Amino acid sequence: MTTANQTGTALTDSRRDHITALEHVNQRLLWLSAWTIHHANHIREKRDGLKVGGHQASCASITAIMTALYFHALGANDKVSVKPHAGPVLHAMHYLLGNQTLDKLTTYRGLGGAQSYPSRTKDTIPVDFSTGSVGLGVAVTAFSSLVQDYLIGHGQLQPDAAGRMIALMGDAELDEGNIYECLIEGYKHDLRNCWWVVDYNRQSLDATTADRMFRRFDDIFETCGWRVVTLKHGRLQRELFARPGGRVIEQWIDTCSNAEFAVLTYQGGAAFRERLLADIGTKRGVRALLDSMDDATLGQVMTNLGGHCIETLIDAFDACQDDRPTMFIAYTVKGHGLPLAGHKDNHSGMMSPTQMEQFRASQSVAPGQEWEKWAGLGDNLAQTLQHFVAHSPIARQQRGAPAAMIPVPPIPVPTGEENSTQAAFGRVMLDLAKTDSDLADRLVTTAPDVTQTTNLGAFVNQRGLFRRQECEDVFLNAKIPSVQKWQQHAAGQHIELGIAENNFFLLLASLGLAGDHFGTRLLPVGTVYDPFIARGLDALNYGCYSDARFLLVGTPAGITLAAEGGAHQSINTPLIGMGQPGLTSYEPAYADEVALMMGHAFDLMQRPDGSSVYLRLSTRTIAQAPRESSDWQSDALAGGYWLRRPAPGATAAIAFSGVVAPEALAAWADLAEDIPGLGLLNVTSADLLHRSWSARNAARWTGETPAPSHIEHLLAPLAADAGLITVLDGSPAALSWIGGVRGQRVVPLGTDRFGQTGDLPDLYRTYRLDSDAIIDAAAELFV
Repeated sequence: MTTANQTGTALTDSRRDHITALEHVNQRLLWLSAWTIHHANHIREKRDGLKVGGHQASCASITAIMTALYFHALGANDKVSVKPHAGPVLHAMHYLLGNQTLDKLTTYRGLGGAQSYPSRTKDTIPVDFSTGSVGLGVAVTAFSSLVQDYLIGHGQLQPDAAGRMIALMGDAELDEGNIYECLIEGYKHDLRNCWWVVDYNRQSLDATTADRMFRRFDDIFETCGWRVVTLKHGRLQRELFARPGGRVIEQWIDTCSNAEFAVLTYQGGAAFRERLLADIGTKRGVRALLDSMDDATLGQVMTNLGGHCIETLIDAFDACQDDRPTMFIAYTVKGHGLPLAGHKDNHSGMMSPTQMEQFRASQSVAPGQEWEKWAGLGDNLAQTLQHFVAHSPIARQQRGAPAAMIPVPPIPVPTGEENSTQAAFGRVMLDLAKTDSDLADRLVTTAPDVTQTTNLGAFVNQRGLFRRQECEDVFLNAKIPSVQKWQQHAAGQHIELGIAENNFFLLLASLGLAGDHFGTRLLPVGTVYDPFIARGLDALNYGCYSDARFLLVGTPAGITLAAEGGAHQSINTPLIGMGQPGLTSYEPAYADEVALMMGHAFDLMQRPDGSSVYLRLSTRTIAQAPRESSDWQSDALAGGYWLRRPAPGATAAIAFSGVVAPEALAAWADLAEDIPGLGLLNVTSADLLHRSWSARNAARWTGETPAPSHIEHLLAPLAADAGLITVLDGSPAALSWIGGVRGQRVVPLGTDRFGQTGDLPDLYRTYRLDSDAIIDAAAELFV
């Protein structure tokens, strides 16, 4: 038997059974997600008296969308970013699949339990993309699609293994500016294989979404090459509209404001009836049509929006099987199916115990069977649904083996008696580009329109710009001399971005997850002006939280940038490097340190217990340190080494980081006769020194055996009451803590004010970074 539905799609018995099964799964996800949150807040013991939280209404608005996607439309290679507040639905789904344990659900938002928001590193269920900071989990899917195209272009992924990168998003996320930065970048790179599904429930944390803006999203996305599919009405509504008087009700719904519709939804069918009769009751056929339904039926039909109709959703997904980027605007009701539906306070609200009992009864779940996967459905139906879920698209997805490690050969040291750390970085990248090593082939670089000024240009000359379609260099064809010889082709290894640091960090995160997502490891290297790291901090934190691996190069840094002025001079980035989990920070002073740390970074980025790496570099050319041996290297990688060793029992030492090495050396030379045995400590990583010291302190309280930290080892030769002078071109707080290791007096030098224009001698004198300032600081120690 075959009938036709309202969209003209053939509705066979098997398809009808398929839709029925999906509807049952949808109800189970609704129940389990709501119960998980209820259990955490009303049943589980609370020792601190605080609300555990959760978002029952936000879960309810998206359960049908997730059911249709995961159990019908998902392809074998598709990846999904789930909106943060739908985390309990994702956990419920994997509970039905057998991937999530009851213990994790009963400890939801507790220590070791299911996480509040989907987390790649904290959750035990498969999570493709971490979410939490709204907007970032959406935009990252576009960059992951670009990474997929990159791998295909390089022959590292077969075209038939491509999947869609899908984001399930709340409509309030469309207020996030990074969405539109991403949209523009995606258009530049001819984005494809990307779906964004908007749970358009028209309610955010504080308000009901304004009607005016949503009428423009079609234009914005279509202008950027997207197909926009609006799912406003479900099957029940479309059937209503086809009856006499139905078109009038359809027009009323289409012109009703979001706020008014929310109020009527919360009040129910009787309120809808009263309002419809008052507004359009005199129109032909309307009263008779309304009289044909009781209040419960009318309320059900009026809230049967496209995002809650399984049939409408799967028809829409099935109709978009090409690679064009597509935005689905799925109209929903926040809290659909719950007593909270439509209420403006339902974002953080949740059902009371009385309301939960009523909801339990409506779901036919008996007391004591709340965690049963198919409670209240009968054995035969339960077995049918368990089989359906076990053979669904999500159940068939396979997780690949960890990507193979890429060997890291020795990194040649740039030569020259004088050099800058930025130039050394560029030289290392160029030398690697000229080799045929696996490491060189897996490097992929990116920058937010600062490729040349951060010394990546030579690498790009060698390896080219990535473009899916080859583009001619018209300057080259015209034989016009240029230092840029950037061939654009599918095998290029540099992805150029516009000036948007959020895009930059999200692309780095996507490239750094290539091994997990696509089974092929890439080693991404991104350069950005050091002060502008702060413009993308949220996205940087997102990448680190997701355990993406990349090498971040911040350059030029500090007031050493001199003539560029305060807007381009970084102050607090050393503290960012120290405070950011998942990111190991180094600030080298010399070219050989740069080479050493880059080789270490390429290895660390691949280790299971590794991290991303941040190098803070400078354009200032300084004399290089002569080396008698390589003994310094292990200490440099651990966070610091003595450039001039102190004598046993020395009463003072100078500790510096990075580009101020000449000033520190000059001051040391002037002070060495007056302070016998004076030491000069090169702090290559305040981050690692502080981390190991903190770990030693923490070990006392965790039952572990405390191991001496590297900074304690370095300071051991000094007298117990020795004084310290610390200096760096950045916040003095990055080094001043060293005085607390042994309770020693410290005079910290650094910059804690916005800089200004000037030449280097003037700025170093004004901000007290010159050798005279260090000598004055030493005098302060002994006066």
